Amino acid sequence: MTVSRVILVRHGESTANVAATAAEAAGLETIAVETRDADVPLSPLGRQQAAALSERLSAVVDDSPRIWSSPYRRAIETAQLALGAEVPLIIDERLRDRELGILDALTSRGVDARLPAEAARRRWVGKFYYRPPGGESWTDVALRLRSFLRDALTPTRPDVVDGGPGGPAPTRSGSTLVVFAHDAVVSLVRYILLGYTEQELEEFLLTRVVANASVTTLLLDASAVWRVETFSDDRHLQEAGLPTTEHQGAARVEAN
Repeated sequence: MTVSRVILVRHGESTANVAATAAEAAGLETIAVETRDADVPLSPLGRQQAAALSERLSAVVDDSPRIWSSPYRRAIETAQLALGAEVPLIIDERLRDRELGILDALTSRGVDARLPAEAARRRWVGKFYYRPPGGESWTDVALRLRSFLRDALTPTRPDVVDGGPGGPAPTRSGSTLVVFAHDAVVSLVRYILLGYTEQELEEFLLTRVVANASVTTLLLDASAVWRVETFSDDRHLQEAGLPTTEHQGAARVEAN
């Protein structure tokens, strides 16, 4: 394994984050989103948050790490504002946010009111294994992330990482892996690398929130065990005079 440090960056505040939080606070059944999930942009504050990551991540970029991103607009915008549009990204669909299927754009209240049978099935199955029709369970997302980590942490050549046909130019190998993605991705990479149980993941999801534009860093120690160096660290936002936002995201609205 050539990678000994994984840096996970959640995207800045998105317009859908704002809409979802407002809908939940108002007790609404639906979330006023104007685009499909893949096309949701950053909010004006989210763009400022992403730019504030620049100085925080500049030393990492100088170390020539592998820089990967979810294909979703809000993640790519965050990476480009933080690192500069000229920095090549490896776009990987395995890093996309959790797909909610028929629950998409519904608040927790909306799921209970409009899809009571699904709400009951979710409670019976539990959040870890529940798969909404047309969507993904948390285990589905974990499966694709296991595939991603297998490829990203152990490349077939030590000096090259290739995005595949139609992907970006190869980048030099390094000891650091940087990922721009979503709160569900950050949580499940922790679950995989730290060896969480189902119960530990559920407790984590209920008690910890991955802040927008925050940095989570995992280190591989001398015993080949992954440890958390930082979690949801957003001190760069405080230094820039920007507010911290902890929107839980669409992936968690139905999970709590």
